[in-house]
Amino acid sequence: MISGECRAAAADLPAPVAVVDLAAFDANAAELLRRAGGRPVRLATKSVRVPALVERALAAGFTGLMAYSVREAAWWARRGVDDVLLGYPSADLAALTEVVADPALRAAVTVMADDVAHLALLDRARAAAGAPDAVVRVCLDVDASLEPGPAALGRRRPHLGVRRSPLRTPDDAAALAGEAHRRGFDVRGLMFYEAQVAGLPDTSAAVRAVKRASLAELAVRRGTVVAAVTGAVGHGLAVVNGGGTGSLAATAADPAVTELTAGSGLLAPTLFDGYRVPDGGRALRPAAFLGLDVVRRPAPGVVTVFSGGYIASGAVGPSRAPTPVHPPGLRLTRSEGAGEVQTPLRGRAADGLAVGDRVWFRHAKAGEVMERFAEVALVGPARDVVPTYRGLGLTFG
Repeated sequence: MISGECRAAAADLPAPVAVVDLAAFDANAAELLRRAGGRPVRLATKSVRVPALVERALAAGFTGLMAYSVREAAWWARRGVDDVLLGYPSADLAALTEVVADPALRAAVTVMADDVAHLALLDRARAAAGAPDAVVRVCLDVDASLEPGPAALGRRRPHLGVRRSPLRTPDDAAALAGEAHRRGFDVRGLMFYEAQVAGLPDTSAAVRAVKRASLAELAVRRGTVVAAVTGAVGHGLAVVNGGGTGSLAATAADPAVTELTAGSGLLAPTLFDGYRVPDGGRALRPAAFLGLDVVRRPAPGVVTVFSGGYIASGAVGPSRAPTPVHPPGLRLTRSEGAGEVQTPLRGRAADGLAVGDRVWFRHAKAGEVMERFAEVALVGPARDVVPTYRGLGLTFG
């Protein structure tokens, strides 16, 4: 799972250590762009969080960034990235004011909104910046979840997907777009993130059926929302964003979509192991690994490594824990799991390990774990140790 070259390249680095296999990273970048079928693919920075890797993906052909924080978006814009889409609404008035006050940032950053309250915050930012007529780029986030069937008496329709935007219908989106336009904002686009397709492994026939139904429903609704918003603002939209690593090929087939977003697939964490490979595609290759050293041998068949509590966000469960992958034949214990300071491991490989030997893990998610490391080793023809956001003293949330 982790190459001998990666293990050897990081052998002299103290643990805990994070390593990225650049050959796998580059192969994944090429595969994601191939799945997009020629559509531009925006890079989700939250799934990387290592500036050198973000820049490597842009050099490979990704187009623009999707940031997760206003301050992060401004940071990248100041580094020369001229197209940064904020993936989530923000209530950070100080950061919004900073963007509004700087014409260069306003030209590079598009903020996200799904509520008139977000427009009111932007009005406050314009007032605080002393620029009440500043034209701020805005994108509206539209709920892309599936709500099948009619509502039962006194109950809402079933909701299959994440809880994101309150905007769902063409009328919802057009009303907010019209209000944003009336206030002098540049309504630049729409985002539809179909998390129940892009973020859900193909674990069963039922899941695959939900995905097919979701894509079919969106193929109709997305186009009607785009048409309604276009009519409300009186011009075409530069951005209609959709998809994620798990749905690039399917979303690319929707003619209403102008661009896609991906990020996690570059590192291919364990949560993506259950996804089906699109026809004609190649499986993504695990590219990010964590090395932890054995510090105890408390019993036959058991070793303890230092650190390890890198639990991914989301619904708590075994799928969110890091997975030992080398040497093969190790597993977390049910009673302790991945520990805050130490992590016991059981399995046939334990008795072959000595204090000081290294065990390699994969994380459940992609960029999230990089918040726990100041540096990451990039392994290619040569090794390069580069800073993460944390290593640069950046904390965006």
